[in-house]
Amino acid sequence: MHPAETSAPRPRRFTAAGPLTGRIRVPGDKSISHRSIMLGALAVGRTRVTGLLEGEDVMSTAAAMRAMGATIERQHSGEWLIDGVGVGSLLQPPTALDMGNSGTSTRLLMGLVASHPITATFIGDASLSKRPMGRVIEPLSQMGADFTAAPGGRLPLTLRGTAPAVPIAYRLPVASAQVKSAVLLAGLNTPGITTVIEPIPTRDHSERMLRGFGAQLAVEVAADGTRTIHLTGEAELRPQTIVVPGDPSSAAFFVVAALIVPGSDLVIENVGLNPTRAALFDVLRAMGGQIEEQDRREVGGEPVADLHVRHSALTGIAVDPAVVPSMVDEFPVLFVAAALASGRTVTTGLEELRVKESDRIAVMRAALELAGARVTETADGLIIDGTGGEPLAGTPEGAEIATHLDHRIAMSMAVAGLASREGVDVDDTRPIATSFPVFEALLAQATGLAEATGLAQATGQ
Repeated sequence: MHPAETSAPRPRRFTAAGPLTGRIRVPGDKSISHRSIMLGALAVGRTRVTGLLEGEDVMSTAAAMRAMGATIERQHSGEWLIDGVGVGSLLQPPTALDMGNSGTSTRLLMGLVASHPITATFIGDASLSKRPMGRVIEPLSQMGADFTAAPGGRLPLTLRGTAPAVPIAYRLPVASAQVKSAVLLAGLNTPGITTVIEPIPTRDHSERMLRGFGAQLAVEVAADGTRTIHLTGEAELRPQTIVVPGDPSSAAFFVVAALIVPGSDLVIENVGLNPTRAALFDVLRAMGGQIEEQDRREVGGEPVADLHVRHSALTGIAVDPAVVPSMVDEFPVLFVAAALASGRTVTTGLEELRVKESDRIAVMRAALELAGARVTETADGLIIDGTGGEPLAGTPEGAEIATHLDHRIAMSMAVAGLASREGVDVDDTRPIATSFPVFEALLAQATGLAEATGLAQATGQ
């Protein structure tokens, strides 16, 4: 179960605490952390990973790969060692695989298991158990896997894999990196060539990392932007040494906080800037945000830089729906930036947000309204009329933001509290641990409260 279902809620008021200054480093990228464990567990030999995100979601992936035969250990230095079993050699897990709150773990591991002759049952917390898995079940069924799922294609779900699986050419009906990755991972142990056609590009960590581990993978890009990915099956993966860049989705909260809190001047070190992930920073620059890249470099095939962010006067814009796949998780915190901007921000094409950990369109509308923002909900987005830089009023006395066990809602509204007069009361901060366990400690450090509260040690600084 998700820890946020087994312990008492942990409410907190987030208040204006002064500018964000100095240098911070956010934890490792969640997408790359998940994949480094999965691919390391399928390589023959020892993979070394530093900077791994040690949140609950990634630990769910590690526990599942251990259950299927890999040896995965954390060293005192913080380095992780993964001794893999080889493609095709996953073992039957002895018990159900508990995915906690992690949709990424569930969908990608379904792909891995689908082309192995084993049976696995996937279970998760109440939030994950509401999320639809049909979009992954469909292509994996075409490859020969068999599924028994709860109504609506939800967890709990039992998957009976098959070997040899059937290679398919699958055109993604929705822009989803998780579905693409599930099919490619199933293709690793499938004879022949597995093809995924992607009309709208999504984050490409799987392609970069599969290549890095030695898989034969080719990408063709058509004139209209359609990407066709070919993976040659029965791959032999080679162990790697991986340095995980800082997660841009985690950096996003501190970028927005520094932009909207007067006097802020903050450097966020080692942020991954994969173009399929970093659209938020371009959108914020288009709104007038001062975000400079320093020491741009490449680490393990991924572009990385330090971000220097200063408080800025933001102006509302119409956000191009074409950027949605490359910043889908960042919209909740973009909504907060929009609430402090001058003029109107219009977002469209966000239907996918309604099936995340919560319905992020409806939940953020309610949250921002409660904090004093002017927000209109549409079928596929929000229209936000900003304050022009004036602080939000904050939540009324006795009222709390309902986060619905959604980590990104909790962190986004924490950031809103920093730019409010009365503060913002969040009903539960426990879900933050799924993706960003040191969020509150880093916030205290950046706003100069760490020494006073004794939180500096928790950041590892």
